[in-house]
Amino acid sequence: MIHIAYHESYRHELPDNHKFPMKKYSELAKRLVEQNIYTPSNFFVPNIMEEEILYLTHDTEYIERAKTLRLEKAEARRLGFPQSNELYERELRIAYGTLHGAELALQDGLSFNIAGGTHHAFTNKGEGFCMFNDIAVSANYLINKGLIRKALVIDLDVHQGNGTAEIFTNNPSVFTFSVHGKNNYPVKKEISDLDIELDDLTGDEEYLNIVAENVPKLIAVEKPDIVYYIAGADILETDKFGRLSVSIAGAKRRDEIVFGECKRHELPVMCVMGGGYSKDLEVILETHLNTFKVGKEYYS
Repeated sequence: MIHIAYHESYRHELPDNHKFPMKKYSELAKRLVEQNIYTPSNFFVPNIMEEEILYLTHDTEYIERAKTLRLEKAEARRLGFPQSNELYERELRIAYGTLHGAELALQDGLSFNIAGGTHHAFTNKGEGFCMFNDIAVSANYLINKGLIRKALVIDLDVHQGNGTAEIFTNNPSVFTFSVHGKNNYPVKKEISDLDIELDDLTGDEEYLNIVAENVPKLIAVEKPDIVYYIAGADILETDKFGRLSVSIAGAKRRDEIVFGECKRHELPVMCVMGGGYSKDLEVILETHLNTFKVGKEYYS
């Protein structure tokens, strides 16, 4: 059975002029059922994660400041969200959705989190709409519990997973792989285990060749026990901030390469949605829905 984490708090209310498209989360959950891609039985509601689990990944003082709404103005500005109790609980649910989803993937093969991919959260700070790093929290928990030995992060969001890279620096238990825009956010990149930077306007052929060349190689060499896959929709040519030229069909083919190679090796996958900022919400939804469809094709 394929598992999907979703909670209504994922659609956190923000000012009308805010650029982050929060509506996509609830709309995606609705359409997955309406279009008979999945049924309500595939969904689970993530709990508010125990804060003790965060301590395996994030600095205690940072967690306390975030909890008590005492982030400094500069910190809150980097984060991009207004501080609130509702936001804090939302971020704990997102992190738990990826954590518990990964546990379920170890049993059944594949899980999704309709949110997740908060890869700009560092050990002691958040930025870019990311308060806590859901993939890092999940991987560290599984390692600490002895449930896995090695994790592979395949980050195919258009932005570098700088927080994930920082958290797992010199940690041989997690291999971080990021394919991202060279001239895109963040300006200062961290060092992943493998970074591939793309020039502006990179299109389907070059992008897919990079994915097809590297994913099989990394799986063969690293021999992970689980793969965390960030399937960003911000690689699209229509994206307001992505600066690449990948088509919807190219993004779907990317998903086929990742899921196909993972399934060939019988690897469990925890997939999160990452970013997507096309002006037309329908374009974002079509791309994300394709990811769910492709995962189902390979793991049902």
